[in-house]
Order: sequence, then structure tokens, then C-alpha cells
Amino acid sequence: MESVQAPISIGDTALKPACGIHTFSHGAMGTGFEVYISGVSDTYAQQSAQAGFAELDRLELELSRFIENSDVSRINNFAGKGPIEIGADTFESLETALRLFRQTDGAFDITIGALRDCWQDKNGTLLNPSREQIELAGRCTGSNLIRLDSQRHTAQILAEGVNIDLGGIGKGYALDKMAEVFKQWGISSALINGGCSSVLALNPVHKQKGWPLSFSNMSAPKQILRRVYLNNCALGSSSLEYGPHIFDSRMARPAERTSRAVWVRSADAASADALSTAFMVMSIDEINEYCKKNTKVSAIAAIPKGDKCTDVQLLTFGNWNTDTPVDT
Repeated sequence: MESVQAPISIGDTALKPACGIHTFSHGAMGTGFEVYISGVSDTYAQQSAQAGFAELDRLELELSRFIENSDVSRINNFAGKGPIEIGADTFESLETALRLFRQTDGAFDITIGALRDCWQDKNGTLLNPSREQIELAGRCTGSNLIRLDSQRHTAQILAEGVNIDLGGIGKGYALDKMAEVFKQWGISSALINGGCSSVLALNPVHKQKGWPLSFSNMSAPKQILRRVYLNNCALGSSSLEYGPHIFDSRMARPAERTSRAVWVRSADAASADALSTAFMVMSIDEINEYCKKNTKVSAIAAIPKGDKCTDVQLLTFGNWNTDTPVDT
């Protein structure tokens, strides 16, 4: 079941029946989630998978801006009016988002809603806003406008017109929480796939060095750029091939096409998810410096090197010593 239409594909070798892999799927957060579980009976794997999916559904009810009474919607509706009490998961997600906002000097920003509405119509078509419209959207952007109170467990947006969107981190956070559920069930060997752009691996199948994944060229989906193995870590990916859906709040505009795609490996899926978005708007030097300072993070960027869509150069940041390159 290798999907070459996605930036991350699950290798066929991980799905051989002889390996005793149990596979389950579920729709949430606007995409499809898959769980691969090994080392237990089919019945127990199914029960644990359902418990993980129940956790996923619970988190969506708290983190989605599209659900009217979610924590995120309540925060947005109360922008500029004062703090509101929120749940532990929303608070933890916001804490992580603000930490990454600071670490990336604003490249990862969960307050890009005003910029998105300024630059795109409801169908996602790119607009041509005026300088005044861009400046107004810029004043309603910036995670520095969010205040968290850990003692009262409250969140506050300091200015009207600012809204939070956890789409760049929520899916990864959900994978981390699903992994906690599996560990509570005694599941030690599993892979969780969120829309083929966020993946979290526990221990691999017995005698395997990791869960095999592949990176595809989004401009030529049948072209495999790199094969890797994931073992007790997470992987996130972002690409601009689907249009200008990533925004650079530092420049108050859609992200430029410095990289065609990036893949980020981290200890947790929330960070990998968020950093894959941040690295799409950061320069090559900025990515390199970040990975030097944060040694548990590594990345690969696909950079154009010619006129053809298949002409890309892979730049590696940090330690990818378990990779098996593919000749392209």
C-alpha cells in the first residue's frame, strides 16, 4: 500500500503479512489516519487501535478551529476580551507552538489566519491584496499576541482580529497522544500515519532496523528521492505543490519557493509537524543553524536545481545516518 501521491510513503516491506502487521484506518482532522501494529493478536490490535482513534477524535473536538465549541474556537471568539480557561491538551499544544515560534524566530506561527484571509479567497485562490490590506493583516498576526497562564490554565489573545489555527501542529500532537495510548495498552511495535505528512514510529517489527518509509518528489510523484527507516521518532513533511497554503508571517505573504519540500525528523511528532512548516519559510542557512542548535532535529530539503520538475537536489541537515539513499 505505497501511496506515491504523498510526500511520505509507507514501504511495502512493512506490510508483508508474514511480519504480522495489523492495519487500521480512520478519518479525522480532514485527512486519513492509519495505524500499523505488530506483536499482538488481531483482536487486541483492533481494540488498541480503536482506543487510539477515540483519543484522536477527542483531540479534534478540542483543537479544531472548525468546531464551534472547541477550545480553539472559544479562544478566537474571545480575542481581545480577556483570558479563558482551556483544557490540558489545548494548553500543551499552545505551549509547544509558542516555544517553536520563539525558537524559529517567528517562522512557525499559529496566528496566520488574518494573512490567509488577506491573500486567499474561500477557494484557496491567491489574491492580490493592497499594501494597506497586507499591513492590516500583519497587525493581526504574531504568536507574541498570545498569553498563557500556567497556574490558571488560561489562554488569551491580546488583540481583536487575531485568531489561532493549530493546523500546523495539531496532527502531530495527536500522533504523540495516540502513541501514549498504545503504550498504556502495552503496544511496543507500531507506526502511526497521519495523512502521509506526519508519521510517528514506535519500535519496529521484530528484527527490522526500522519502519521503512520513502520520500517522493511532489512534482513527479512516482520519483522516489530517498528511503529511510524510522525507529522511536517522528517525521513531518511539508510541500508547496498544492498551492500557497503556507504563509511567512515574518514577511506577511505566502512562503517563497526556496524548497519544494522538506522532511523533518524529531523525537516527537508535534515538533516534526510544526518544524516542517517552519522550514518551508526559513532560509537554508536558518535551517542549518536550527539543526546545529537542536541536535535531536534533522531535516532534508528538496531544492530545485534545473528547469524540469524532476530536477531536485537534496540537502541534508543534522544526522541522518540510518538513511538508505536512492539513486535518482
